[in-house]
Amino acid sequence: MPQDPTIHASAVLVGARALLIRGPAGSGKSRLALALIQTGRPLVPFARLIGDDRVHVEAAHGRLLVRPARALAGLIEVHGLGIRRVPYEPLAVAGLVVDLAAADAERLPARESAAAEVCGITLPRLAVAPGVDAYLLVIAALRTAESDQ
Repeated sequence: MPQDPTIHASAVLVGARALLIRGPAGSGKSRLALALIQTGRPLVPFARLIGDDRVHVEAAHGRLLVRPARALAGLIEVHGLGIRRVPYEPLAVAGLVVDLAAADAERLPARESAAAEVCGITLPRLAVAPGVDAYLLVIAALRTAESDQ
């Protein structure tokens, strides 16, 4: 069975769709993934790890599928504890790309920066500036609607 492309990212299933968390080493991908899977109700309806550090991505029928890299399935790095085992989802459909330490992050983002293309699939994108609390921004994005202004 051929392997799908892998990317340096973490992914968490939140509700019905996965968040694909990208960023340079040390930007907080694992920290954000862990915070989301530990949040629980009422902030998020359901959250479970898909993969940490490396995930497989595949375009299928206009959707981006995400699964853990086989060797890393169910493993997450917890700063100060090392590699830990947690429950994980074997497959999910991506619904949002979160780019940590993004150079193009703005206080009021332009529409052009609000989308990302992965494997030919365009997804909504949340650009998080260096030093900004990504967790609070992601929760706000998940729990609020965009203004028409």
